[in-house]
Amino acid sequence: MQKVLYLLNHAGKAGTERYVYTLIEKLNNKKIKAYFAYNENGLLVERLKNNGIETFQINMSSPLDIKAAFNLSSLCKKLDIDLIHTQFLRENYIAILSKLFNPQVKVMYTNHFVMRNDGLQKIFNRILTPFDSNIIAVCNKGKEVLISNGNKASRISVIFNGVDTSYWKEPLESTLRKEFSIGEDEIVLLCASRFAHDKGHKYLVNSIDLLKKMTNIKFKCVLAGDGPLLDDVKKQTAELGLQKDIIFTGFRSDMKNIFMGSDLYINSSEHEALSFLIIEALASGLPVIATDMGGNSDIINSRTNCGLLVEYNNPESMAKGIFKLMEDDKKFAQFKLNAFKAVDDIFNLDKVVEKTYNLYVKSVEK
Repeated sequence: MQKVLYLLNHAGKAGTERYVYTLIEKLNNKKIKAYFAYNENGLLVERLKNNGIETFQINMSSPLDIKAAFNLSSLCKKLDIDLIHTQFLRENYIAILSKLFNPQVKVMYTNHFVMRNDGLQKIFNRILTPFDSNIIAVCNKGKEVLISNGNKASRISVIFNGVDTSYWKEPLESTLRKEFSIGEDEIVLLCASRFAHDKGHKYLVNSIDLLKKMTNIKFKCVLAGDGPLLDDVKKQTAELGLQKDIIFTGFRSDMKNIFMGSDLYINSSEHEALSFLIIEALASGLPVIATDMGGNSDIINSRTNCGLLVEYNNPESMAKGIFKLMEDDKKFAQFKLNAFKAVDDIFNLDKVVEKTYNLYVKSVEK
């Protein structure tokens, strides 16, 4: 049985942490023995400890932190680790540098972003990432950007993110409408993401303002999440007189409950690789309106036919996309059926886990 150490700088509560958690949950004590190392503490550490996973804290002050690389190599020797699975550039560089002290350990990297590196980072990629046994891009656009960033194309495999379909198929009676006094005749538009600049909440609120002027159909827009721009978006909502139209739930750990009480999911982000929240929305049977950014087109396209893509930072484009689905019951129903099918066929966690495990085997055998 292979021993795999998952390495992550910040062990919080976002999509990358969900990715690591699900891989460990599915593979540990079945095909691998999993361990976890991190720099900044967070919710993921607590969750893994509760599941009996050994966790270790390693200070990683920068991508070229030699001391962190040495400490990582010592930990890997102590645990007899076969493979380090890294998630971001900082951890990947440190894991590769740890091979200076522990050459036999293999390193694999999953890239969760679609972001171009600067010139210096591209130079380091060309020098260091050939020592990655394999690299995973979670979307096709991610692979293109990885190659342009100086990573070897021959090492890169595209493996889409996925969710546990059995979990999402279990029925659940949502309490969302009752909790926030939403009428049964109102369409619930949901956006669940951290309130940060790149998530596009400010232009989404402007879109809702336009949408109110386009239709007489009753609706509520539910914004779930927290973050540094939450107060700013609340202020904007009040200035536009949308307090009765937009509901702020704060951070929620009961996302299935929130999804099951909604009708349509909205993604307004500037940067996406392959959003877990979009896939979870589809698994809940929600059609999706999403910005045509990053890997969103790998989820919403003519093959899946489960939603619409709109222009980022264009309130009119977003409002018209939502309006189009709200007014077209036939298309809405078709998108809802196709949402379930897309997750079963393409964004299925079992397929993700099997493909990833096969790369583990391939990496260790190199």
